[in-house]
Amino acid sequence: MKNIKDSITCIGKIINTHGIKGELKVEPYTFDNKRFSKLKSLYVGDDLTEFFIKKVRVNDFVYITFEGFENINDVINLKGSEIYIKDEDRLALDENQYYISDIIGKKVYDTDNKYIGTLKDVLEYPANDIFIIESDDKSIYQIPAVKEFIKKIDSTITIKLIEGMIL
Repeated sequence: MKNIKDSITCIGKIINTHGIKGELKVEPYTFDNKRFSKLKSLYVGDDLTEFFIKKVRVNDFVYITFEGFENINDVINLKGSEIYIKDEDRLALDENQYYISDIIGKKVYDTDNKYIGTLKDVLEYPANDIFIIESDDKSIYQIPAVKEFIKKIDSTITIKLIEGMIL
């Protein structure tokens, strides 16, 4: 039987409560904040408790109220929890777009097929994302996630290095 943890994607984190009526402030990990309005339920926290969505408001953050949890005391314990959806509810991505959770942990090689390390994190910035790569000796490399440097992503990641990028 397939474990639910093998088929979910993290799409945000509950960063605070908002008001006294059970509304939660969510930091979205998605490029389309309006996607929350199309969901019927979410899985919350390490135990992946399913909550059904009553109301969603979207601006810079996402504000969610769950059915049956309309009081701050009902939801305050959810603060700090990550929220997940089933993979089948993920948005379709354009070519050369990836879910961060799908590429974390991939092995990274240069264009000469020399092993560099493992992708540990992706930092998201307005100009471009930054790939954080950790080598076997625990050195940390930061590579801009732009076409000039990220040449291919499949079962591994191939990057083009320039002089001084990795010491």
